[in-house]
Amino acid sequence: MTINHPNFGKMDENRVVIFDTTLRDGEQSPGFSMNLDEKIRMAEALAALGVDVLEAGFPIASPGDFESVQCIAKTVKGPVVAGLARSSSGDITRAGEAIRSAERKRIHTFISTSPLHMKYKLKMEPEVVLEAVTTSVTLARQFTDDVEWSAEDGTRTEIDFLCRCVEAAIKAGATTINIPDTVGYAVPEDMERIFSAVRERVPGADQIILSTHCHNDLGLAVANTLAAVRGGARQIECTINGIGERAGNASLEEVVMAIRTRPDSNPYQNRIETPRILRTSKLLSTITGFDVQPNKAIVGRNAFAHESGIHPDGMLKNAATYEIMTPESVGWQKTSLVMGKHSGRAAFRDKLNALGYGDIGDNALNDAFTRFKILADRKKVVYDEDIVALVDDEVVRSHEAVKFVSLEVWAGSKDKPRAVLELEVDGVARAADERGDGPVDAAFNAIRTIFPHSAELQLFSVGAVTEGTDAQARCTVRLAEDGKSVDGQGADTDTIVAAVRAYIHALNKLVTKRTRHAPEALSA
Repeated sequence: MTINHPNFGKMDENRVVIFDTTLRDGEQSPGFSMNLDEKIRMAEALAALGVDVLEAGFPIASPGDFESVQCIAKTVKGPVVAGLARSSSGDITRAGEAIRSAERKRIHTFISTSPLHMKYKLKMEPEVVLEAVTTSVTLARQFTDDVEWSAEDGTRTEIDFLCRCVEAAIKAGATTINIPDTVGYAVPEDMERIFSAVRERVPGADQIILSTHCHNDLGLAVANTLAAVRGGARQIECTINGIGERAGNASLEEVVMAIRTRPDSNPYQNRIETPRILRTSKLLSTITGFDVQPNKAIVGRNAFAHESGIHPDGMLKNAATYEIMTPESVGWQKTSLVMGKHSGRAAFRDKLNALGYGDIGDNALNDAFTRFKILADRKKVVYDEDIVALVDDEVVRSHEAVKFVSLEVWAGSKDKPRAVLELEVDGVARAADERGDGPVDAAFNAIRTIFPHSAELQLFSVGAVTEGTDAQARCTVRLAEDGKSVDGQGADTDTIVAAVRAYIHALNKLVTKRTRHAPEALSA
């Protein structure tokens, strides 16, 4: 099977396209939100990782979404830039406008095809849906030669009707057909059967790319994805860290490493630069404020940890006894003492390059170096993890509207704790002097005085970046307002400062999220 695709040319039958939807489906997750600068930085990291298709957003959702897709289309080179659209002409036209400047572009349009969705969500008869498939794909082709069509809730669609819809989309000019497991209902046997049936029954299915998009409601997203590939899918839709609506999507890092580690059962090729996986995962965690769980496959901090007596003994004799892949293959490095207060700017830049920050500008470098020198004066030893935490905290959030300037705290068992805080709001310095039930409460009260808001504090947690009493604290803050929630993170050797940085991060994300709305029937 050889496919001649408008954006990929002639494709070998074992070539698998990696379609990343972190910036679209991933950002629909409760609590996840990114501003424009964060989306561009994430898009550039995904391009460097080697993803083939970058679903940049849903342009009709809000002016901010349109702007982010448009900016990514203009600035990010390498991947195909895709914009999502429902089957309406307004959605498709808006998506076409947003991706116009991309060197390689795609419109991804969808409509529900399952009996349940058609009856209760769309309130449309099957023949009307079938007509909408043809109309939407035909319109999308006016903006780009690369059009993807998705059958929302495809795995719960009757196979005869699914095949009719796929055939209509192909005839109208779709170059990729996606059959998503929208609600995470399928098991691997279902996926292989559905994709095999479409390939066998639909005329022209062997001349386009079939795509799989699996949700993780039953914990089967990765297994279902690999089963779909066995059934004939040659595009995998996934996200970094598996983020996404409800229980998330198929995890890019897990799918890619399953293919790389088990070529005997998954003899497929892709373009992902696997040593960049961990760095990309950590960048996403920093931007969104959501850490991955310690036992997360590939990128969790325990993924390559061995503590029981039998495992280390085997590891010392031969690493392959308990490791099926090397830590270095996905970007892990051994913690090392490499920097101190006497380290200069050139050494600091070299370290940033080694840690994957080679693209930061001079101003960002200067800001990060200043914080590094302050950190080096406070800590006895500075580890790679410390540098990653401070650089992410300083550089990734450099364009936020509310910025931390300084904090002084008085606390103890006698007097009520007091916090004097200075922030910069839209470039203007503002200060507040507040008291509270504790130093953190006093500092948070000062934030509310400087930047009044009605958000409710739902979560406050503290962890350590490295070991020792002088370790940097990493704090997480969750804020909720009008049914929307966001998480923020901050790091500093002073726990109260880290808490304030985390609160400010969450507050900036909440401000961004206030302008975003979900269009009716948004899913996929």
